[in-house]
Amino acid sequence: MSTRQHLASWKKLQQLAKDKQSQHMNTLFAQDNQRFEKFSIELPNLLLDYSKNLIDSETLDCLLNLAKETQVSQWREKMLSGAKINKTEERAVLHTALRRQSDEALIVDGENITDHIQKQLAKMEVFVNKVRQGHWLGYSGKRITDVVNIGVGGSNLGPQMVTEALKHYSDGSVNVHYVSNVDGAQIVEVLRPLDPEKVLFIVSSKTFTTTETMTNARTSMKWLTSSSFDEKSIAKHFVAVTANKENAMKLGIEEQNIFDMWDWVGGRFSLWSAIGLAIALDLGFDKFTALLKGANEMDQHFIQAPLSKNMPVIMALISVWNTTFLGSQSQAILPYDQTLHMLTAYLQQAEMESNGKSVSWDGDEVSYATVPSIWGELGINGQHAFYQYLHQSNNVVPADFIGSVESVTPVKGHHETLMANFFAQTQALMVGVDENQVRADLQAKGRSDDYIEKVAPHKVHKGNRPTNTILLKRIDPETLGSLIAAYEHKIFVQGIILQICSFDQWGVELGKGLAAEIQKELETKTLCQQHDCSTENLIKFYQQSK
Repeated sequence: MSTRQHLASWKKLQQLAKDKQSQHMNTLFAQDNQRFEKFSIELPNLLLDYSKNLIDSETLDCLLNLAKETQVSQWREKMLSGAKINKTEERAVLHTALRRQSDEALIVDGENITDHIQKQLAKMEVFVNKVRQGHWLGYSGKRITDVVNIGVGGSNLGPQMVTEALKHYSDGSVNVHYVSNVDGAQIVEVLRPLDPEKVLFIVSSKTFTTTETMTNARTSMKWLTSSSFDEKSIAKHFVAVTANKENAMKLGIEEQNIFDMWDWVGGRFSLWSAIGLAIALDLGFDKFTALLKGANEMDQHFIQAPLSKNMPVIMALISVWNTTFLGSQSQAILPYDQTLHMLTAYLQQAEMESNGKSVSWDGDEVSYATVPSIWGELGINGQHAFYQYLHQSNNVVPADFIGSVESVTPVKGHHETLMANFFAQTQALMVGVDENQVRADLQAKGRSDDYIEKVAPHKVHKGNRPTNTILLKRIDPETLGSLIAAYEHKIFVQGIILQICSFDQWGVELGKGLAAEIQKELETKTLCQQHDCSTENLIKFYQQSK
């Protein structure tokens, strides 16, 4: 059994959760008109309001005691100093080092990784400028106009989310495309309109063994050489980002065209490294640097702010409260800014791959919920899709509402309409409307008694649905960097409190291993492995139907 359940703060929170189930946030707001001041955090570029959660000062104090009893501050120091807190893989966790604004040495396994990082950043800058300024030429002497990033998971979601969010800051020097799916339909659609003489491919894979990425890379190489009729053209059109140079070189990518990755950076936290090469090529290296700066600003806040005013810590504590103690099984991420349309997918991977575990540090099965399932959609779209569920289903789904004060593409009246919905939804989810109010409203509208009797129960909203509101001044490289880093640190704190390993992903490996064996069977049309009768007959049906 996890030692967490023996903590005094844990036991107290279990009791408070039982007590709070009968409370309504409307009452808490009526009793305390200072809730916003007590339960919000304002930073230079963004604001977190967590007052619309089923908490009071006693609950928050107990949550903060839980953070202290689980030694969040001490674990934070271990992470930042390079201790091997990735226990199952014996690795440091140092994505924060990628955006440090300091030359101070940071030693990992006897090496100063600050030097390595700075060398790779300098290499990236030279390369990015060369491509964007038209000095990097393809095999026929033409400048590069399009970049195709080939990767999957952390090698795709992070860079693509950022380039989508910041596309209004791109000057169009190059067009960036992404290929992640091994389904041939995607790569065919991406490559069809492109000119092989003007395309640069980035193959991003930490191990350079990921089946989907290697398959897409080989297909891209064949596409290129079928135009150039020369294997040597690969040197002009392919670069790699990897921790496995040997494999990249075996594929035909020249050593000077390989950018480093390190085992102390997890894939889903890697966009700050050369994995973000596509971001820098799209936006320019100065804006990539601004992204790193914004993330570092959140790092400094996370390091320096007291726990009670520490945005990532509070976000983690609220998630643990809602999930582990109050029993919510999922959480919605609801951006009210078109530029953030990929943020939910990115955070889904970041949190669920990190903390979707059921075993403690010591290998013992935990008996409490660890992380909610993450889902969501752009706010306005969601309102006309699943908000019915958020408002009136029996399942309470906490939600993060994320919006911006200023639009990057102002059109008269649009942003005000968007933000009116943004503010209204969090209020409606909390306040709800009872049957007496519904009946009074229908009577005021002149509805008949029969109609009121029939419809009133269907219009009741219980409210009391928890939400966090995050308001950014504007979506730009710095604020986006800060926002992403806040969620990264939230995930770290969650893992410490729940006593699970946040930085491995063994759950991904089982299916990949089975897929490799089944692929051999599909290629040879021979069943060699022992399968359950369902899988065996599905494979047979597939083969017989081809």
